[in-house]
Amino acid sequence: MSDRGLPRLHTTTVGEDGNPVVFLHGLFGQGRNWTTIARALAEDHHVLLPDLPDHGRSEWSDRLGYPAMAEAVAATLEADRPGTAWSVVGHSMGGKVAMALALRRPDLVARLVVVDIAPVVYDGISNFGDYVRAMRAVPLDRLQQRGEAEAVLEPLVPDPVIRGFLLQNLRRESGPNGVRWRWQHNLALLGDRLTDLWQWPDALAHAAPYPGPVLWVAGAESDYVRPAYAEAMRALFPAVRTVTVKHAGHWVHSEQPAVFTGIVRQFLETPASPTAASAT
Repeated sequence: MSDRGLPRLHTTTVGEDGNPVVFLHGLFGQGRNWTTIARALAEDHHVLLPDLPDHGRSEWSDRLGYPAMAEAVAATLEADRPGTAWSVVGHSMGGKVAMALALRRPDLVARLVVVDIAPVVYDGISNFGDYVRAMRAVPLDRLQQRGEAEAVLEPLVPDPVIRGFLLQNLRRESGPNGVRWRWQHNLALLGDRLTDLWQWPDALAHAAPYPGPVLWVAGAESDYVRPAYAEAMRALFPAVRTVTVKHAGHWVHSEQPAVFTGIVRQFLETPASPTAASAT
């Protein structure tokens, strides 16, 4: 823990010069999930890829909620470049962290990209409960190889891409007592408090609006961004511009990386205006 009692976040830096951009991953993800897009921007941006609290190589905590995660990100940004306002990009859970950061610390956020998530309470939309049950079913004490874990996951996680995404968190470690396997993220906390992540805190729902430019990127085949959510989004982010990416679901940036990178680059270079668009 830091001197402020916040979990220290593991970060990867891609590109040293240019305007600073931070990318925030979703639930069970890691900062490295953004590596391809970060490299595409690195020539003229300083890109920071943190693992959020209780994920990847960052420290674990006993608090789970968007204000707490936003506070940890704020401390990381201030340590990396003091007195600097950042472009902040966040997907899913990371998108809610990004919105919380912009509302609580607008001085740190020059502009905001929110990817396939809204500032609302979600109910019954996600398969993440199945993912938690599948990961908890893996017999870590008897595991011999990664393929055995994948076989356990398959009944509840039939999509091989998502299985691979989850299995990036499975670590094989050697020690004095032999080899052991463990989940790198804090599965106990994240699993027990999963429903907390579908919430949107009242304190944030009634916060003063963030005045800066906001890009709201939605996957055309995703259910996470709906017309009914636009009012809540515009109430908190009045300078929002919406882009819908065709042939993309919830994981917009991995399903359409070239399109997504182009959209983000254009937004980082041009002030956004509150209009709607569609990208192919």
